[in-house]
Amino acid sequence: MLSGLPPITDPNVLVGTNTADDAGVYRLDDATALVQTVDFITPVVDDPYTYGAIAAANSISDIYAMGAKPLFALNVVAFPKACLDLAILAEILRGGAEKLAEASVPIIGGHSIDDKEPKYGLAVTGIVHPGRILTNAGARVGDAVLLTKPLGSGIITTAAKNDQATPEAIAEAIRWMTTLNGAAAQAAGEFAVHACTDVTGFGLLGHLGEIAEASGVGARVRFGRVPLMAGARDLAERDLFPGGTYRNQASLKGRLRNLADLAEPELLLLCDAQTSGGLLLCCDGAAAPELLARLHGLAVPAECIGEITGGPSGCIEVLG
Repeated sequence: MLSGLPPITDPNVLVGTNTADDAGVYRLDDATALVQTVDFITPVVDDPYTYGAIAAANSISDIYAMGAKPLFALNVVAFPKACLDLAILAEILRGGAEKLAEASVPIIGGHSIDDKEPKYGLAVTGIVHPGRILTNAGARVGDAVLLTKPLGSGIITTAAKNDQATPEAIAEAIRWMTTLNGAAAQAAGEFAVHACTDVTGFGLLGHLGEIAEASGVGARVRFGRVPLMAGARDLAERDLFPGGTYRNQASLKGRLRNLADLAEPELLLLCDAQTSGGLLLCCDGAAAPELLARLHGLAVPAECIGEITGGPSGCIEVLG
């Protein structure tokens, strides 16, 4: 879809669209680069305030994934004002504002349109030193792959829409979706992290596949090490995944290896389309234990779920 657009020739564009990265990066000078992202989502929960908080945490995550410090944000809103009370929109905006205030990020404006389906998110601007940018293209053979949040938000929120999820599962999914990735990004900045992305709509395997392809390497994931939200495995056995999860699985056709020991529900959990998921960090293998300890000390329940391999480029070996 993007191949027909004019190529980017500005030498100050340090990260553009070539590697499907989380944000664009533009160099201002030798010490400062701007990091820019925009993201918005449709409601994943019923409560407007919580929806706003989730959307805000989801939007700012792309800045953290680039190793950057978020500075400020702009609201992006679509709302059906003819059929929904504007008090609902006020609660959505309050949820977003209070979540970004938690990150010390002011919302200084925005734009809204009248639309038949609510949508909310933010354009977020950050800064980073040009020599310290984290991208999805720097993974190295031998790197450990760390995940900082459990999987399951896609299947749990989809089940909730159909009254199939327990209150406990919904509460846990909300807790993780509203958790900022700032602490995880802080820890990543202290260690030899070579590549990073956040796990969102393309699922764990989709985003890891982007890292592998952009870096010219392969990857290995061990399902038994992947943390899952409470209730996610049970819902997977009942085949309650969102449609995006099946599209993610289809998009990986021919790129997955050694699936014999993995049941179909387990594979789909690895493809589950997430909202406001954790960071996926590729760090020097020798530094991984210390980084994990640092993450745990910041109350980030990260796990080492696999490693970067020599290839084939863009392919993922999935073990049980």
